[in-house]
Amino acid sequence: MKNRNIHTFIGCDNEYDESSIVVFGAPFDSTTSFRPGTRFASAVMRNESFGIETFSPYQDKDLEDLNIFDGGDLELSFGDSNSALSDIEAYVGKVLSDSKVPFMIGGEHSVTLGAVRAIAKKYPDLHIVQFDAHTDLREDYLGQVYSHASVIRRCWDIVGDNKIFQFGIRSGEKIEFEWAKEHVHTTRFNFDGLDEIIEKLKGKPVYFTLDLDVLDPSEFPGTGTPESGGVTFVELHNAIRKLSVLNIVGLDMNELSPIYDQSGQSTALACKLLREILLFLNK
Repeated sequence: MKNRNIHTFIGCDNEYDESSIVVFGAPFDSTTSFRPGTRFASAVMRNESFGIETFSPYQDKDLEDLNIFDGGDLELSFGDSNSALSDIEAYVGKVLSDSKVPFMIGGEHSVTLGAVRAIAKKYPDLHIVQFDAHTDLREDYLGQVYSHASVIRRCWDIVGDNKIFQFGIRSGEKIEFEWAKEHVHTTRFNFDGLDEIIEKLKGKPVYFTLDLDVLDPSEFPGTGTPESGGVTFVELHNAIRKLSVLNIVGLDMNELSPIYDQSGQSTALACKLLREILLFLNK
């Protein structure tokens, strides 16, 4: 049995044994290529989450009616990607063995790989849905194969062709887009075609990875690598609502860097999305 974190996300204060979803933080940003700071996201979100309500007027649901466990932040080795990913994989593996859904709060996007490693062991037919501004399909970045810029390429190493579905993509090297045409499904700029992909994925195990920089910087400036031309909160919320009909066996939210938005708008948005996603998962 795991002990719940003393300071939890609002509405996530149930005991481990009674909970179906396990929220935990992965405060790691050591491969950040532009502006660091995502390692502070989960701790700041816990504090700021008490500025929102547990009730969602979008769904007429309340977190107080669910059983959700907040396991706190993992203690990850700063500067050592291999060690950090191994620790994440071990934690997610334990959560899965207890028949619970892991929901990881990054951290930079590279942390996704640790979770995918564990989940793919339990679900060999794993498919991945990625909402993101960036392709993240580089073979390596400055020699680092476990970079946040290479995380989806490393996930592809595990799941293979035609099992990764990207939406909102608007940044990447030419070689990444060319490689993607042969190996993954990439939708640029928006969520066009999501309904068709959802129909295709029904009945399959799905890992959902949400890089918050898919949002336009006008709504979400608090991120390390902002990209203009992103989606709105309403568009993202609607896309996640549609996605929630699938068999989501694990998920993450990453790339909030609170320090770059002193207004607190970005953190508040991330907290609201966390609440909405948790409620969407309650089918």
